Amino acid sequence: MALEAWFMQEDEEDQRLPHQKNPPEYVSMDHLAGLAVLYWKLDPNKYENDPALDRIRQERGYSFMDLLDLRPDKVENYDHKLKNFFTEHIHADEEIRYCLEGSGYFDVRDKSDKWIRVWIKPGDLIVLPAGIYHRFTLDIDNYIKLMRLFVGEPVWTPFNRPQDDHPARKKYVTNIIQDIVAPLEAYIKI
Repeated sequence: MALEAWFMQEDEEDQRLPHQKNPPEYVSMDHLAGLAVLYWKLDPNKYENDPALDRIRQERGYSFMDLLDLRPDKVENYDHKLKNFFTEHIHADEEIRYCLEGSGYFDVRDKSDKWIRVWIKPGDLIVLPAGIYHRFTLDIDNYIKLMRLFVGEPVWTPFNRPQDDHPARKKYVTNIIQDIVAPLEAYIKI
C-alpha cells in the first residue's frame, strides 16, 4: 500500500487521532514532492541486509544509523518526549525516518501553511527537507520502531517555530517558492 497523507482537520482532540476532514482531503505524492518531501516503500523485514536501502543510503550520503523503539514502556519521560516531538519545529538538516514496526504521523506544513498529516507504517521511508515546519506523534497504537538516518554525525537540534530567519528555513522557502525541488524522476524506483 502507498503512503497515505491528507489535509488535517485542526482541532483540540487527541493528537494521536487521524484528524481527517469530512470528507477526507487526501494529498498526492506529487503534492508532497512539491514540498520536497521524499518517500520510498521498502521491505522492513530486510532492513539489516537490503540492497535497496543500501543504495538509498549511499546515493544520499546517509552514513549514520540508529534504531528507536518509541512506546510508553521503553522511553523514559515518554509523555514529555512525545509532547516535544509534537511541537512545531524545523531542523538545519534533513530528517530521515524509516518505519520498521508500528505506525505514527509526521505533520508537515504546505505552501499555504496548512497541516498535512502523513501516516507512516512499516516499510515507509520518508525524508523531510531541512527547513520544513513539521512535528511527529504516534497514532492510537502508541508504538513505532524507527530507523533514524543521518549524513555524518547525528544532529538532534529542533528549532521551534517561529524560525523564519534561520538559514535552513530561508533556503527552504526560497526553493519552494521558486519551485526548485527534486523532480519526481529523482526518486529511486524500488
